[in-house]
Amino acid sequence: MPAMCNKMRRYGLPLLRHAFSLHTAKKTCCLHQRLLTSPSTIFPSPRHVNTAVSSEHIHLDLSGPEQRLLNRLYEGLIGGQRASLAESITLVETQHPRKKELAQVLLQRVLAYRREQENHNGGRPLAFRVGLSGPPGAGKSSFIEVVGKMLTGRGHKVSVLAVDPSSCTTGGSLMGDKTRMTELSRDMSAFIRPSPTSGTLGGVTRTTNEAIVLCEGAGYDIVLVETVGVGQSEFAVADMVDMFVLLIPPAGGDELQGIKRGIIERADLVVVTKSDGDLLVPARRIQAEYTSALKLLRRQSRSWNAKVVRASSYTNEGIPEVWAKMELYRDTMLSSGELQARRQAQQRVWMWSLIQENVLSHFQTHPAVREALPRLEERVTRGAISPGLAADLLLKAFASS
Repeated sequence: MPAMCNKMRRYGLPLLRHAFSLHTAKKTCCLHQRLLTSPSTIFPSPRHVNTAVSSEHIHLDLSGPEQRLLNRLYEGLIGGQRASLAESITLVETQHPRKKELAQVLLQRVLAYRREQENHNGGRPLAFRVGLSGPPGAGKSSFIEVVGKMLTGRGHKVSVLAVDPSSCTTGGSLMGDKTRMTELSRDMSAFIRPSPTSGTLGGVTRTTNEAIVLCEGAGYDIVLVETVGVGQSEFAVADMVDMFVLLIPPAGGDELQGIKRGIIERADLVVVTKSDGDLLVPARRIQAEYTSALKLLRRQSRSWNAKVVRASSYTNEGIPEVWAKMELYRDTMLSSGELQARRQAQQRVWMWSLIQENVLSHFQTHPAVREALPRLEERVTRGAISPGLAADLLLKAFASS
């Protein structure tokens, strides 16, 4: 299957044309098209919505229990109830076809509400989205808890979307990030949502972006997204947040060399963690090395140069300075208009990402593909044909049937 996924990129246009002509895709496409082209007509009022009109425009007939469910979740969500937010995120994470449609209805109501709130704020975003990542052992959870407690103490509402690695055997979460943020999890001004990766590379799933929208609708003005490890996840999370922060431990050794070019070029801020005690001297050295490395990279923004700072979650030294840099970044990007433009570009990126995901799903479940797949897999295993030829044959079966 990985070979087939790679081949699909060469046949993207035919696959897209065929996938959207499938009968099974018509209802979903119609739903998304209606939602995207006329959201204002679907939801004339952010708070009180005529569900009959909504059903008519998106071709979705809501039963009485479904209407009551959506109304309850929406009212609780914008009222700041953490239980309603958690249930809403569960709804958008589901793979059940009907519940996925209900989730889109709920998301449109929240988007309409958020859009009205932003209009009252002069068109400026109400929330600040920060993505955090780094190699294992960098102290991401400890850093998030210390920063989160500081922010809630200053009157902010903080939500943390902590993506947890999944067990390949049971599918359950391995690290239990919520249990490691004991103080922050008890804070009534904070919301922590650990989500298992379920095999997704980097843990950034298709629903992470939608969970961000729900958190903002619930009134959380700081949204922190923690990703798993270092790799493809950084590029995914950088396309859904306002600021990407890379956390690196001191005295990391040669394994850090491989991420300097590929990952640091996406970072808006680099934080050297555990800068205390015996690690203070190595932390200063790492800070100097990364500061030099940043000078060799092309700037991502016209208005901002990436910074390298040190901090300690154990002593809290440098934590206020880190947040001060984040605030400076936000104010600078807002005043230049780059933050708003970045969000608009991110929406396009995620739209095409979801299209690719749905096309792949249609391909894998197509009758002609499912019929030919076992035979071709067996021939590939025996070495009778190459994986590339097998992928070509499956794509031809998909496009011609």
